[in-house]
Amino acid sequence: MISKEEGEFLVKLARKSIETYLKEGKVINVPDDVNPILKEEMGAFVTLNLDGDLRGCIGYPEPVKPLAQAVIEVAISAATRDPRFPSVTPSELDNIRVEVSVLSKPELVEVQNPAEYLEKIEVGKDGLIVEMGIYRGLLLPQVPIEWKWDIEEFLANTCMKAGLSPDCWLQKEVKIYSFQSQIFEE
Repeated sequence: MISKEEGEFLVKLARKSIETYLKEGKVINVPDDVNPILKEEMGAFVTLNLDGDLRGCIGYPEPVKPLAQAVIEVAISAATRDPRFPSVTPSELDNIRVEVSVLSKPELVEVQNPAEYLEKIEVGKDGLIVEMGIYRGLLLPQVPIEWKWDIEEFLANTCMKAGLSPDCWLQKEVKIYSFQSQIFEE
């Protein structure tokens, strides 16, 4: 995983990406002198909060891009392309708190019986991806802590995020992946 200093760098990079895009319409480049670990492909999410409320959250669950590049892209997307919210305005920037989550590679949680998920998933440690056919939903590890959910509520809400019924996790054809994340915030 990455160090606290690298995490702080990513948070500043995310903010600079958003500010530059909103004020100048430009996408910044990854700095040439970036630490080599930040050039490794990793999953990343950027979450924006305004006065304690969610204002945008977009990410790459899979390690598909170099981390620093991924953070630039998802920061801009969180500010301008989250379908749940209008685009962030420059006047909001001073009141927005930026959070960057660096994700481990998602791994299939293997069970013989869906009831085993209750023992195999740890609230506060694991993030979840629920997948069934074309439906897919993801919740970061910090979400059930913020909402004070137990494991069943976490599973149900991840199912609903995928556009499925809250108890879909009990169906054999559903795949559940877990991942961990390091969270850095302003």
